[in-house]
Amino acid sequence: MKILSFEHAGQATYGVLHGDDCLLPPQAFLSRFPDVRAVLEGAALDELRDAIGQGTVLARAGVRALPVLANPGKLICVGLNYKTHVAETKRADSEYPSLFLRFNDSLAADGDEVLRPAFSERFDWEGELAFVIGKGGRHIAKENAFAHIAGYACFNDISVRDWQRHTHQFTPGKNFPGTAPFGPFLVTRDEVPDVSQLQLETRLNGQVVQKAGLSDLIFDIPTIVAYISRFTPLSPGDVIATGTPGGVGDRREPPLYMQHGDQVEVEITGLGVLRNRIGTDRSAT
Repeated sequence: MKILSFEHAGQATYGVLHGDDCLLPPQAFLSRFPDVRAVLEGAALDELRDAIGQGTVLARAGVRALPVLANPGKLICVGLNYKTHVAETKRADSEYPSLFLRFNDSLAADGDEVLRPAFSERFDWEGELAFVIGKGGRHIAKENAFAHIAGYACFNDISVRDWQRHTHQFTPGKNFPGTAPFGPFLVTRDEVPDVSQLQLETRLNGQVVQKAGLSDLIFDIPTIVAYISRFTPLSPGDVIATGTPGGVGDRREPPLYMQHGDQVEVEITGLGVLRNRIGTDRSAT
């Protein structure tokens, strides 16, 4: 299934993509599982698959997209997880995954205008694969990791580079509101038999700026799940972004950053295209 979150008739809801339509579950199902996180917490993906045939058909063009999952319990990002990105940052290899956290209000949806703060010119793209936990656990073994994943989606870990580098902690530059587009939909794990075979491409105004295979991850998904679940329990609805390949704007010669009016796209095989226009936040200068 391809699961979308969206706003319809002024209400946040969700459904399943079918061609150019969204299949909205029946009200009885929605009353039990009001959002995607509730579906995952209730282990109700199979029930959702059965229920959508009894629901309402909505034209996708007539709804406003929301982040695939707007309220994750945890939103964990892996940094420096492609050799090409490690090389361009001139950092040493790490024995363990480098992790940082994002706040939920930093998420954005497919089609949203993403606002660059007017006081920074160093607004940079980071196309990534994200996965969503469907089955919770602690101390998860690598060989069992995929059984804990509900599905996959495109993610853009847009960074305000000067704020990211105020200190050695990434948090400020990674948490400006609405700077992490997540979508356009969640593809359930059963439709992705081998995630390592997927290809990721990021485009700025139609020009390819990043291109890599998911097989190039330094720490693969089972390793990430096993490592994170050693220090914190993973729960249904947690989101983990797996890192970006080389090609970020900050490490180019000369540097290249996103500007007002630019369009950035992240595409991953079978997971759709995540598109966003860049605007400017002039609320502070």
